[in-house]
Amino acid sequence: MDSARRERARRFVGLHREGCFLLPNAWDVGSARVLEAAGFPAVATTSAGVAFSLGRPDHAFFAEQAAEDRVDRATMLRRVREIADGIRVPLSADLEDGYGETPKTVAETITMTLAAGAAGGNIEDFTGSRERPLYEPELAADRIRAARAAVDASGEPFVLVGRTDGLLVGGTLDDCVARANAYLAAGADCAFVPGAADAATIGTLVREIDGPLNVVMGLTGNALTLDDLRELGVRRVTVGGSIARAIYGHLVTAARELADKGTFSYADAQIPQDELNRLFTPSADRPGT
Repeated sequence: MDSARRERARRFVGLHREGCFLLPNAWDVGSARVLEAAGFPAVATTSAGVAFSLGRPDHAFFAEQAAEDRVDRATMLRRVREIADGIRVPLSADLEDGYGETPKTVAETITMTLAAGAAGGNIEDFTGSRERPLYEPELAADRIRAARAAVDASGEPFVLVGRTDGLLVGGTLDDCVARANAYLAAGADCAFVPGAADAATIGTLVREIDGPLNVVMGLTGNALTLDDLRELGVRRVTVGGSIARAIYGHLVTAARELADKGTFSYADAQIPQDELNRLFTPSADRPGT
C-alpha cells in the first residue's frame, strides 16, 4: 500500500472512533466520483449495485439463482480496485460472505481486498441456503477471527466489519446482538445489523452491542434522519444498494416512456454534458486530496 493510500486508510479508521458519519455506496468509478464530489469523507461499494451493473443478480438464496449467476470474487475485486484507483477518499468493500465458507477462504479474500486498495470491508454470516441461512455462530466468529489475522499480518490500517443478517432471515434481535458481540470479540472493528430500521430496535442495538454500530438506511424509505441516528448513538450509516436501485428505477421509467409513449420528458432531469465531463476529468483539485 503506498503512502497516500495508507494515509486515507488511517483517516477511515479514525472515522470509526467517535461521532456518526454517512458512508454512501457506489458501484463503479463514475458513481463513486459523484459521491466523492459531494464531499463524503469515504465511499463504500454495494455488491448489489456492482452485480446489477454487470447484468447479474445480487447474492441471494441459492434456490432463487444459479451459482454461476453470482458475481465471483475475482470480478468483484476487480471492480473494488477500479474504484479505489479512481477516487481520493477511502473505500470500504462489500465482500458478502467472503466468497467461501472456510476461515481460510475469508482470510484470502481480505488479503486480496487489501491488495486491491480498500481501507475496509464487510464479512457477513449469510450463507445463501434456506435450510441454513446463517453460518453457525462458532464458525461465523472463526471466519471473522481469520479475517482479523489477515489484516494484522498485512500491517496496514483496515476497518473490518462483522455483519449479521439475522434480522433479514427472520432471526431474533437477541441472536443478532449475541452474534455482533461475538464478531467484535473475534476482531471486528464495527458491527453491522441490516434490517434494523426503527428507533427502538436501533437504540437497543446501540446499548447492547459492545462496539461501533453500522446501520443501513434507504431499504424502505425509512423516516429516520442522520441526525436521528446520531442521537441514537449509531457510529456509521450506509445506504446499501438503494442509490443504485433508484438510478435503475429512473432507467426503467425512461425505457417505459420511450417504449409506451414515444415521448422524451425523462431527459428534462438529465445532467448537462459539460458538467459530467468536468466531474469525470481527472484533476489535481478533485476532493479527497
